[in-house]
Amino acid sequence: MHLVDSLDECDMVAAFLRTEIASERFGREIVALLERDGRDRSLIDEPDTRNVEENCYRLQLFSDFRGYKQNRGLFEGFPGNVSWYRAILTREELAGVRYIDYSYWNELSGGSRLPADAAKNIREGVEVFEVSNDGFFRMAEALRKGALFPELILVGTAPGSELVVLEGHVRLTAYSLVYHH
Repeated sequence: MHLVDSLDECDMVAAFLRTEIASERFGREIVALLERDGRDRSLIDEPDTRNVEENCYRLQLFSDFRGYKQNRGLFEGFPGNVSWYRAILTREELAGVRYIDYSYWNELSGGSRLPADAAKNIREGVEVFEVSNDGFFRMAEALRKGALFPELILVGTAPGSELVVLEGHVRLTAYSLVYHH
């Protein structure tokens, strides 16, 4: 893994929200929260991370949406003091990234939490909790045709430690479908 630069929390929050507002699964919820607050979607789609007021709002929105800094939801048990970095991983390093410990991803990967195992199961037609695999195949096909996806958000406990995907599970699975047979 090659660290490119350090990021602050505002950059991570903006990237996380920007990716998930475009998601079929999470986008409507974020839009509803923006509407609740009388805010424009451009705060997410075109974030100005130098604007303190916008950063404060995005942080509150992220906390409401995902439980960040509230010890709930995706961030239950998440440490408070985290360093964020932009990094480049090789395909081999990416293949070692694990899914979060969540029932759907555990089942799809056969318990390993490895995307390569999930990709194998997807290719074999395994569907978990009656959720179609069509989205994985669509993303993999888009990737084969040259699509560029937003960066993943990965976490680890220390430099060189095992990495776990925090945001980008579907994209990580599509990468595995295309690059790891």
